[in-house]
Amino acid sequence: MKSRLRVIFWLISLCMLGINGFQAYWLYTTYQLNTAQFARTAHEALLAVVQRQQLAAVQTLLQPAATSSRYGHVALPIRQLDAADRSQLQQLWQTGSQRPAGALAARRQDDSVAQAFLQLLLRHAGTPTLNLTQLADAYQTELRQRQAETAFLFDTLATATTQRTRLTTALVGYPVQTPAVALPNLPGVAVRASFRPPVPYLLRQMGGLLAGSVGLLVLTTACFGLMLSTILRQKKLSEIREDFINNMTHELKTPIATVSAALEALQHFGALQNPQRAEAYLAISQQELARLSGLVEHVLHMAVAEREPLRLTPETVQPAELVAELVQQHQLTSAKPVHFDVDVDATAVHCDRLHLRNVISNLIDNAIKYSREQVTIRIQGQPEPSGWRLTVADDGIGIPASYQPAVFDRFFRVPTGNLHPVKGFGLGLYYVRQVVERHGGHLHLQSEQGRGSTFSLWLPSF
Repeated sequence: MKSRLRVIFWLISLCMLGINGFQAYWLYTTYQLNTAQFARTAHEALLAVVQRQQLAAVQTLLQPAATSSRYGHVALPIRQLDAADRSQLQQLWQTGSQRPAGALAARRQDDSVAQAFLQLLLRHAGTPTLNLTQLADAYQTELRQRQAETAFLFDTLATATTQRTRLTTALVGYPVQTPAVALPNLPGVAVRASFRPPVPYLLRQMGGLLAGSVGLLVLTTACFGLMLSTILRQKKLSEIREDFINNMTHELKTPIATVSAALEALQHFGALQNPQRAEAYLAISQQELARLSGLVEHVLHMAVAEREPLRLTPETVQPAELVAELVQQHQLTSAKPVHFDVDVDATAVHCDRLHLRNVISNLIDNAIKYSREQVTIRIQGQPEPSGWRLTVADDGIGIPASYQPAVFDRFFRVPTGNLHPVKGFGLGLYYVRQVVERHGGHLHLQSEQGRGSTFSLWLPSF
């Protein structure tokens, strides 16, 4: 059984490790994809801003200087074209006149020719300048419109200078960078944006997925934990039930063996010819049969109590009277010396008389059974602001700390191996807990092995 549980535990652990690993890999892959998507969005936004700035510059250049003419006139501060510029214009003219087949290819060629004319125009338009602050504000607005706004830095670099590019590729704290975008009015110069990790953008993109994955992992882990806890609890209940069956078998075999020995003596050893011996054997048989009947009744009562809830008949009870009666009874019937130290306040409690009496009797009986050659039992009862408390303490053998949480469970008894020095079925404290909880109260145990136990029950005021 233990080896099977060990195998189940390791299989569950491997399964949980595999599920968590797969979820982590999936989330990491999704994170990388969303980071790449953010970088693409940032690059497209930068291209759009630069293009709008170029168009704005061209529109400024093409503004008419006066309105006296019907169509106005264009004032372009263009310098004298050199031989290289004239050669470039001629190539552009030839490229534009040779349109390739297909609409998409033709449109791409038109765009490239237009961009080339635009760059040539801007290079010859006065003194080239770059308003980086204005460009940054426009870029921030564009990112906001694309729902990708986050902290960034602008960096201008010379595209032809490898050393400059290499020095500016790694900005501390800004790991995400866009490709460099060339500025037509500044030949050989480009601009690039660097970003901090885009956490807000990633949370917007992955928020639902991340929450669902975390919820699924928590739910799966909780299910596996509950299943493992249930298996261990069932194992514990199985062991307790097995111990109960062994104990019950032992308890039933004892009166049967005693009655069988008495009958054998009457039949084969001439006990019938001796009336006194026959009377003694018959008395023993009667006592053992009564004990056997009590055991059977006890088991039947337990089965009925399991199917039907405990019924209470509350009334006004004086606990001090019940304690005094039970103390006298146990002093007369106990097989060992018992000293009682009783201090119970004369306070009336509204509860079920019979069940409260049985609860106190069970606590006293346990204190006597689980003790040494003699025992001192201290019983205290006093009212509290919201109820009434009874404490039964002994100086017996105590209960190990590892077993204390289970002492109020049904059938549970502290394991003693194959020895049964104390008779019982593990139902006394279970019954005590049932009665106290049905009254709306609670129980508390304080015990130390070798130094006795203290049971404290609290009942509410009605």
